[in-house]
Amino acid sequence: MPTRPAPVVDGSRGAKRWFFDVWSRFYDLPVVQRLTYRPVHDEILRVLGDGQSKMLLDLGCGTGLLSQRVRRELPGTRVVGCDFSYGMLQRAMVAGEDSGWVQGDATRLPFCGACFDAVVSTESFHWFPDQPAALAECFRVLAPGGRLLVALVNPPATQVSDAMYLGSRLVGEPFYWPTRQRMRALVEAAGFRVAMQRRVYRLPAGILLPPVLTVAVRP
Repeated sequence: MPTRPAPVVDGSRGAKRWFFDVWSRFYDLPVVQRLTYRPVHDEILRVLGDGQSKMLLDLGCGTGLLSQRVRRELPGTRVVGCDFSYGMLQRAMVAGEDSGWVQGDATRLPFCGACFDAVVSTESFHWFPDQPAALAECFRVLAPGGRLLVALVNPPATQVSDAMYLGSRLVGEPFYWPTRQRMRALVEAAGFRVAMQRRVYRLPAGILLPPVLTVAVRP
């Protein structure tokens, strides 16, 4: 695999919780959702629409908009939303159901093994300070045959990934966008079988840096 400055394994060097608590105040704005999150959520729901997933973990759920859509549009699916930020979860509880929300760290999930048959993570994986550890946790909590769906920006070259990472560290909120090839390698190293990688186009920034949905299966 190409050399890179991430993953960061020291959690103290990750993004700060207060950043997400503040961002939660803007997260639900219609223009933010329409331009950033909704196209990815639409693609996630298309994949989940086959009805195979009955117990789902929304990892990095934010204010819970995807969790709420899954509950509305896939009524046979039970959803647990998990996020690092209490501010995000407070808004999730106000906006939707007051149950099914858990504050937790993606690298140390507060769930027993093999308790979900789907884990989704949309536009949050790049914030995880130890990405291999987060994928190992996803593998642990998924039952055999369960699916992992991760959507985030995958830059076209490692140089772009590394430059964005270094720039984000300089401003104190480090994140890492792996390339599509690097994302596949990380997922496979965690024990998954990659079933699909698909670009999700959105306007305006998504034309240059579109997110990629990686779908993988736990053997």
